[in-house]
Amino acid sequence: MDSCLMIWSMRPQMRAYRFVGHKDAVMCVQFSPSGHLVASGSRDKTVRLWVPNVKGESTVFKAHTATVRSVQFSSDGQSLVTASDDKTVKVWTVHRQKFLFSLSQHINWVRCAKFSPDGRLIASASDDKTIKLWDKTSRECIHSFCEHGGFVNHVDFHPNGTCIAAAGTDNTVKLWDVRMNRLLQHYQVHSAVVNSLSFHPSGNYLITASSDSTLKILDLLEGRLLYTLHGHQGPATCVAFSRTGDFFASGGSDEQVCDVSA
Repeated sequence: MDSCLMIWSMRPQMRAYRFVGHKDAVMCVQFSPSGHLVASGSRDKTVRLWVPNVKGESTVFKAHTATVRSVQFSSDGQSLVTASDDKTVKVWTVHRQKFLFSLSQHINWVRCAKFSPDGRLIASASDDKTIKLWDKTSRECIHSFCEHGGFVNHVDFHPNGTCIAAAGTDNTVKLWDVRMNRLLQHYQVHSAVVNSLSFHPSGNYLITASSDSTLKILDLLEGRLLYTLHGHQGPATCVAFSRTGDFFASGGSDEQVCDVSA
């Protein structure tokens, strides 16, 4: 693992910029909503904020005491949430580039943490088999969802913020209403661990990526499996819809990235 961040420019021609700073493998990256910053989390226990230009300057957050698994900007770009193997979720201010607070009720690694679209809530997924819902203002855990039978790899908010979806090592995908704190839908469509998922911008569809090498598209309005996609030769590890929903991209342990028109 080269511990570098690569940023690719599509115009006027394909170019790649290599940014050096992390001391160990980079585990996660995300652009800010404005596109003016990139956040990266690393096995070196730090988070870096980069200005995506040729100089590649970065600000370092000595963020956690173990590997950083997840970074995400709030929709207004003012806050950053990070998740780590040190069992904590941490929130940072982007403008002042300072630590705000820590959320620490998980009892095992935290794989993923996401802001709700309005920034009021945070959902975190952990190897303790729970998804925790946090109130950003009070900094309290307001609910724990415990229906998964294994580690929870990924969590995401529905575009309207009313529900969350989670993917687990129990081969299932589950959706909960965060207003009533109740299970809405349960899907057992994969034959192996579900690693990642992404809502379509319309909120009507969910795509999932699994170690069974397939992607599945779920119709959430009808509560059924819509498509099974075979493209990877090994575990599919990540997937995401584009902002318009016209495309989705997936990555796998077969060293392939698949870009597909939806």
